[in-house]
Amino acid sequence: MRRPSIFQRSADQAELLIRGGHVLDPRTGIDGPHDLLIRDGHVAEIACANTLSAPEGGDLLEATGKHVFPAFVDPHVHLRTPGQEYKETIATGTAAAAAGGFGTVVAMPNTAPPVDDASILRAQTQTARQDARVPTGFIAAITRGQKGQELTEMAELRDAGAVGFTDDGWPVVSAGMLRRALQYQRLCGGVLALHEEDPALSAGGVMHEGAVSARLGLAGIPSLSESTMIARDAALALYEGGRVHFQHLSCVQSLVALERAKEEGAPVSAEVSPHHLTLTHDSVRTLDSRFKMNPPLRTKVDRESLVGALRSGLIDCIGTDHAPHATHEKEVPFEQAAMGTTGLETAFAALYTKLVLVGELELATLVERMTCGGALFDLPIPRIALDQTASVCVVDLEASFQVGARGYVSRSENCCFHGETFRGRVLLTVAGGSVAFRAPALADSAALAAVK
Repeated sequence: MRRPSIFQRSADQAELLIRGGHVLDPRTGIDGPHDLLIRDGHVAEIACANTLSAPEGGDLLEATGKHVFPAFVDPHVHLRTPGQEYKETIATGTAAAAAGGFGTVVAMPNTAPPVDDASILRAQTQTARQDARVPTGFIAAITRGQKGQELTEMAELRDAGAVGFTDDGWPVVSAGMLRRALQYQRLCGGVLALHEEDPALSAGGVMHEGAVSARLGLAGIPSLSESTMIARDAALALYEGGRVHFQHLSCVQSLVALERAKEEGAPVSAEVSPHHLTLTHDSVRTLDSRFKMNPPLRTKVDRESLVGALRSGLIDCIGTDHAPHATHEKEVPFEQAAMGTTGLETAFAALYTKLVLVGELELATLVERMTCGGALFDLPIPRIALDQTASVCVVDLEASFQVGARGYVSRSENCCFHGETFRGRVLLTVAGGSVAFRAPALADSAALAAVK
């Protein structure tokens, strides 16, 4: 029998009444003020606002004027365990997730050593059982050492709990190797999540290849390096009937390839990251290494096209690609800096402020796209419905905060939104039936003082 695919530390099950909040769940059709009663970690009652009583011995959260959403799901995070705990740990990374309203995360395997063996995966899942604040799934490597030359024992890794496979951080360059992985996947299940990049086209690049890179004199990464691999791998997925998920799309050309693949019936899905939805390569003019990531920030046209594809459903979900790095890896010349930005603590607020408030995206669409990523890996979809395990977050859409002003929950500070002021502060996260996060603001607010 296959083992559970998500892992979380043992914690008291929530006994909590969230009273009077505006509950919004696009899947269940709830959109209005309600009381939400959680007993023994499950949704026990949903009623008209201000009609329910708090459970005996439980907590009360006065949420009038606040919003209650299903907790978000992030299908793409880097928790750096094992081997890179100076950047992040399962404990700190999942704490950052909870602080951002996430109730489930899926961790990538490019650790040290990579997760290419069942013994390493079992050690990860054991750590998650002890330390993970929110339910956490793990993806194993497609190839040994993520070197693209020899397949891992995918069936054994699935039995050990892997929800899928990826060489994230590296593409599977060989079409023949990817084809064999798709054939193996048909036997053992799971999804192949692909970092799409042709190294022959991107080698040496540090930002998007375009007008800004030319002005700065920096080596560029052309959009073609991503889109050509997507077209190739979609064709392989269609031919083999294997499930493929494209990670962190960044450009118009990739959307063209994705749309064609879906029209042809290829079993593919795709994600996009908050930074690609909200920023462009113009940010790199400052040479601040927080804006150095892979794939790189691209043009205004790319950004707007990604938002449109997310809105239409061509892009299935949002993944933060939370990539923590230590200070000494970022505070170096731009060309030498590590690629990646943190994102768990800021994803919702950044997208709400930069997309919803300006009319580019509906709030309900944002919530749906931020909660559906786990389903691509056959993980539970958070729903605010009776008898469901409680996975919810409470957000004050009117509350503003400056990113990084009070530090970060993550062990790393390399956030591309550092210093920006956003609206949409997460106050409470219940994940896997347990309270995973309470904002410091709760203790300071008379309206919320009943939450202990």
